[in-house]
Amino acid sequence: MSTSEITAKVTELQELRRMQEELSAEIEALTDLIKNHMGEQELLLAGPYKITYKPVTTTRIDTTALKKALPDIAERFSKTTTTRRFTIN
Repeated sequence: MSTSEITAKVTELQELRRMQEELSAEIEALTDLIKNHMGEQELLLAGPYKITYKPVTTTRIDTTALKKALPDIAERFSKTTTTRRFTIN
């Protein structure tokens, strides 16, 4: 690909990312509107849609606290990975 083709593709990518941010904001706003309408209600039937908004409990390891309390054990069970980061400035 030529430099001008890459430039055009980057421009297109940046525009699509901007559109994605706008759509994400709209999706979040509509989701919040529905959640606020539901309040504490866990189930809502709306036409053909069954909407649930239930509490979910998860348990995770607090790695910061583990590293402070037992740094040698935290180190033994740590895994390092390498990835490539793609950025456009």
